[in-house]
Amino acid sequence: MLQEILIAGFGGQGVLSTGQLLAYAGMLEGKQVAWIPSYGPEMRGGTANCGITISDEPISSPLVTEPTTLIIMNRPSLDKFENTVVPGGLILVNSSLVEQKVKRTDVKVMEIPANRIAEELGNGKVANNVILGVLIELTKIVSIEAVVESLKKVLPSRHHRLIPVNQLALEKGAQLAKTANL
Repeated sequence: MLQEILIAGFGGQGVLSTGQLLAYAGMLEGKQVAWIPSYGPEMRGGTANCGITISDEPISSPLVTEPTTLIIMNRPSLDKFENTVVPGGLILVNSSLVEQKVKRTDVKVMEIPANRIAEELGNGKVANNVILGVLIELTKIVSIEAVVESLKKVLPSRHHRLIPVNQLALEKGAQLAKTANL
């Protein structure tokens, strides 16, 4: 199984940390993993994206140019990356911030009100993990347990108190995916 995932949004939305979580979780589960971050010069508010490849086989190239899954956290990212997804691929859209609809008809699309759900959980910064929970449930790429374990590596120790709300966000996303009609 080979999954190539592109996650894109503004800096500060957890785009790069979501990629790191996937990469660590993949490694914990003994998979081959590549993670390549890309971001603009701004720390927050600039553009950010990362490509993650997770496979049971050796990875020939770490670059993700034709993702099997695209996670969109903001509208400019949808405009830029929508056409890169392979036919039959999956696009997960943060509908809290992206009102525009995906134009393609040859991919599966799920709109997730990630920011709204994160706010309901008490922390708007876990919107990325709501969407990550959806991805995990739909693709079975890694387990939620491996991602929760990875939070201990990705989050600085001063933020480890946030692991429970991040786990809730992952579980809420997974529940949402179970009801999706894809």
